[in-house]
Amino acid sequence: MGNSYEDVCRRALAEEQARSLAETNDWEHVDRERVHQDWDVLYREVTASLDGGSLPGDEQVQELVRRHFDIICRFYVPSREAYVGMSLFYAEDEAMRAFHDSYHPRLVEFLGAAIKVFAERGSGFAPSAGAEASA
Repeated sequence: MGNSYEDVCRRALAEEQARSLAETNDWEHVDRERVHQDWDVLYREVTASLDGGSLPGDEQVQELVRRHFDIICRFYVPSREAYVGMSLFYAEDEAMRAFHDSYHPRLVEFLGAAIKVFAERGSGFAPSAGAEASA
């Protein structure tokens, strides 16, 4: 994935989020407290996998990324490119990097690599059956 692909991903994230924010009154439908609780649980599990020697493409890690994607889908359903763009945002935005670093100093890179694998392998970008799309 070269720089031009990364630029496409950054643009897709910006455009899709802006559209979603405008259509949903700044995501007022999202239970943000619940989302942050769910991310906390998830990031602790991802950190345990990272510390345990798992690789981004491992099935267990990809299941965790599926859960991450499902949480993102509570806001809106991103395209593959926007989802990869989100991993770039985590790495490039100072506040997002600091947030993720609070869990593990390598979480951003590990999660970013796992998101890229998920995007490359994914057969369709829709929330999992039973995922809480609006919770």
